[in-house]
Amino acid sequence: MTLGWTESPDDRKGPLPQNGGMLFDSPSSFGRSFRIVTFGESHGAGVGVVLDGVKPGLPFDLEAIQAEMDRRRPGQSDLVTPRKEADQVQVLSGVFEGRTTGHPIAMVVFNENQRSGDYKAITDLFRPGHADLTYDRKYGLRDPRGGGRSSGRETLGRVAAGAWAKQQLAALGITVRGFNREIAAIAGTAVDWAFVETNPLRVADPAAFAAQRAAVEAARAEGDSVGGICEVWIEGLPVGLGDPAFGKLDGLLALACMSIGAVKGVELGAGFESARLRGSQNNDPLGPGGPLKNDAGGTLGGISTGAPVVVRLAVKPTSSISKIQKTIDRDGNPADIATHGRHDPCIAPRIVPVAEAMCALVIYDAWLTQQSLRDGTAPLPEWDWDAVEALFGSRR
Repeated sequence: MTLGWTESPDDRKGPLPQNGGMLFDSPSSFGRSFRIVTFGESHGAGVGVVLDGVKPGLPFDLEAIQAEMDRRRPGQSDLVTPRKEADQVQVLSGVFEGRTTGHPIAMVVFNENQRSGDYKAITDLFRPGHADLTYDRKYGLRDPRGGGRSSGRETLGRVAAGAWAKQQLAALGITVRGFNREIAAIAGTAVDWAFVETNPLRVADPAAFAAQRAAVEAARAEGDSVGGICEVWIEGLPVGLGDPAFGKLDGLLALACMSIGAVKGVELGAGFESARLRGSQNNDPLGPGGPLKNDAGGTLGGISTGAPVVVRLAVKPTSSISKIQKTIDRDGNPADIATHGRHDPCIAPRIVPVAEAMCALVIYDAWLTQQSLRDGTAPLPEWDWDAVEALFGSRR
């Protein structure tokens, strides 16, 4: 039975299933060998993350983590939300004298600049493009202040955890870096890595920047927003990361990136363009040093080939806009809504460090999983059947 627009789960007959069929231990957790759990809401006391599966004695570089947090924080330029948050990360546990203890690492950022009053007028209205309606219908209640758990501030925990993963990968010679390939349907062609972190849109083509900036400014002036395409390059990978079937590296990367709130599509390598090619065009010829081109995007059969893994994310326009839109209230009555407050005219620039973080988490987890596979285990001893028979009275 499906729910109508004005129904809630409580309107259905019979008890609700209890945690049945959930893919993870919790919908707020991610990872296998290296696990994270994010917590917090946009207008709550704070947001953060718990890291589990970290070995003891590893150097813990808090400054490097803070640097990644600063790349994501609001108020960086005139093209993002003016909300002023320092986003200073605090470590609550799991680190002693600059090294990991082997116990869960908890990191938190306390919110400082909430303006919950901005949402008072729309408390009972559902904002188009947001999770307001679905959260309300699923849980029977929601936090209307800034989106609560569905807010982009949830990604702070991801970035903190991903920054840790990046440190571990760098020691292995693996780099994860990203940029915006496209803003407002204006695509760049050149990739100038030195330019990426010097412009507020994090685009890589200096020749396209002026037009991309103008498009963002035009949308903001009209009370609207634009989207973009983020691209992440993962380089220095060994051959062999990822597992068959449901553990495919590209599948896990897609899952990780699609879990970011503003992302509506993910492709690797040639992606959707491969559907328009013939096999002779799409296949990557192989040579002694590896693939001779990389339309596969760095994986074959879900396992890394050693070539760069290239991931692209379709980032939707920011849903919070001041243009008047049609909606309904909690009772299903038609209404008009305009979302005021401090919002990004284009969220793509702040998605880049989040996308990098999620990719880094997948790669580090896959590396740890591969290490456990290759380390090997001692052979199982022969059964002591006399002891078994003494315990159970029979060998069968």
